[in-house]
Amino acid sequence: MVWLAGSTLSNRLNEKSDVYSFGVVLLEIITSRPVITRTHERIHISQWVGFMLANGDINSIVDPRLEANFNTNSVWKAVEIAMACVSLNAIKRPSMSQVVVDLKECLATEYARTKHSRVGEFENPNELMPDNSIARLTPSVR
Repeated sequence: MVWLAGSTLSNRLNEKSDVYSFGVVLLEIITSRPVITRTHERIHISQWVGFMLANGDINSIVDPRLEANFNTNSVWKAVEIAMACVSLNAIKRPSMSQVVVDLKECLATEYARTKHSRVGEFENPNELMPDNSIARLTPSVR
C-alpha cells in the first residue's frame, strides 16, 4: 500500500511522512492494538479508529486496561491529533511542532484531572520532562 509510506505521489520520505509514522505510533499507544489486525480482513489501525469514531464511543477506542480512568476530552483530543497525523493527504497533516503543542494540552488536561488525587507528585506537567525535551524533538527531513 503506497499510501502507508506517507507520501502518496512521490514515495519519498519527508517531514510529513514522519508525522504520519508518529500518528500510527500514537494510535498504537492509545488503542493498544497492532497497526494491522491479524484477521482475514487486515484492517489498518487508522481505518479501525475511523470506524470506531463514527460510533462516537471513545471507550471502545482506548486501551481497555485503562478501565476508563482518563479525561474523556483529553483522549478525544489525542485521538484527533493522531488521526490528523495519519491523514491520507499529506498537506492536511500537522507539523510536528503543532503535534507537540496539542499533546501538551492533552497532558495538561489530564494532569488537571489527577492533580488532587496524586498528592506529593509533580507540581506541574513540565516536571514530567524538566528540560522540556519533548519540545526539542523535531523530525529531520530526509
